[in-house]
Amino acid sequence: MTSKRKAIIVGAGPGGLAAGMLLAGSEYEVTIYEKQPFIGGRTSRVEMGDYRFDRGATFLMMPESLEQLFAAVDRSLHDYVEMVELDPLYRLKFGDINFDATRNREVMKERIEQQFPGNGEGYSRFMIDEKTKFDRIAPLLKRPISRLTDYIRTDVFKALPKLNALDTVYGRLSKYYTDERLKYAFTFQAKYLGMSPWECPGTFSILSYLEHEYGLFHPIGGVNRICDAMAEVIQEYGGKVETSNGIKKIRTRNGKAIGVELENGERMDADHVVINADFATAMTQFFEPGELKKYSPERVASKKYSCSTFMLYLGIDGTVNIPHHTILFSDDYKKNVNEITKLGVLSQEPSIYVHNPGISDPTMAPPGKTALYILMPVPNLSGETNWQEEKSRVREQVLRRLECEPELKGISSRIEMEEMVTPLDWQERFHVYQGATFNLSHSLDQMMHLRPHNRFEELGNCWLVGGGTHPGSGLPTIWESARISVNLLMEEDQRAGFILPTASKFPKEVPVWR
Repeated sequence: MTSKRKAIIVGAGPGGLAAGMLLAGSEYEVTIYEKQPFIGGRTSRVEMGDYRFDRGATFLMMPESLEQLFAAVDRSLHDYVEMVELDPLYRLKFGDINFDATRNREVMKERIEQQFPGNGEGYSRFMIDEKTKFDRIAPLLKRPISRLTDYIRTDVFKALPKLNALDTVYGRLSKYYTDERLKYAFTFQAKYLGMSPWECPGTFSILSYLEHEYGLFHPIGGVNRICDAMAEVIQEYGGKVETSNGIKKIRTRNGKAIGVELENGERMDADHVVINADFATAMTQFFEPGELKKYSPERVASKKYSCSTFMLYLGIDGTVNIPHHTILFSDDYKKNVNEITKLGVLSQEPSIYVHNPGISDPTMAPPGKTALYILMPVPNLSGETNWQEEKSRVREQVLRRLECEPELKGISSRIEMEEMVTPLDWQERFHVYQGATFNLSHSLDQMMHLRPHNRFEELGNCWLVGGGTHPGSGLPTIWESARISVNLLMEEDQRAGFILPTASKFPKEVPVWR
């Protein structure tokens, strides 16, 4: 039997940790190098005194996908993470209207009829139609799509009539609802991809369906706890997760990745290199000039990128009585979105997301206090905003908007601790290209085989995981990218004759979407 195959993973984000867990559980020698002093990337934890926040992702759907990943390495997710389901899913504020969404279909239909008369039947049709679409699309999200010939399969032909790829998310929902506010309630999820619902392909109307069909969940301690759990499993299998130890470049020879050079000058060898760093940052910083052709700095710069976010993490004296998730919609939502995604300017009337996890989880703040997370979608750094000059003004704008809500009146005077993150911070502190927090855009020309492939096209023995590769952004799809890439990696080793006693521990197509 040969010695263990070595895999180096660049970045301890959710995709890198998932890949590391699957590889370590399959008897690979795994080392993850993370530049930051913490794990999780955009899914890490923010700590200020006794206040705790998720740095980025706060919406968690379909924990079944996680259960399958942990089961693949003989672990139970629930031995590491306690989950609670959220009801309401979220509160949506349209002026004076509070709309609490739920996945209880009867109650949801009643609420729709009460607040948006005549639209309840449209909700029922939407859920039926989207289930059919999701059932057709799901197989395409579970396997690599790297060549045109990958489309010549039965699952593609079944999915094509239901993809709605030439429509938009807003266009799709307009077929079910007559009230604009209700359309927004089922299309704002395009923001999870950093896109406008008026531009996001209609395929992604499944996002709101998934929330309403399968629910939203909160891990006690925050979504970041999932990253901690994966790191624990990696270490249980003998793998290493090294923080504050970033890489300087990917080392190559004869068109193949052979390891990495660390920022401290050390050279580490590997049989495989898995890149979980921000895709565009990795392409522009980790390779010698001229080494990449398809993803040269010039070509990377020409790609389309998502919007960014302005963040406030606030430690509040006292409690706040609002739901776990609240979205305050701009009075002119279409104009607001257009300013972010097309004009690249800050909105005078923004939409704002408020995360209040303490309503579900007492571990996030000291007793009698509140950890409040505020997110305002804004243009990425290709826009015209000078964030050094504007950040204080934007902070005041956000707080004034929050103060308009009865439950948040006086909130500014109760701030005990605070951290602010601008798009410039996302780029400079967290190495997110152009501050595009949702990665590459999901336009039709950057999806499926037109998105960077799981098997990196420019180098052998090099693999991509995360939101910058197939299937795309969002935690369930990021974890799915890890499973796809690890399966491809292991298949390659099997073809090369390496004996991997646990290579078949998890099936090629784990049904993580069920």
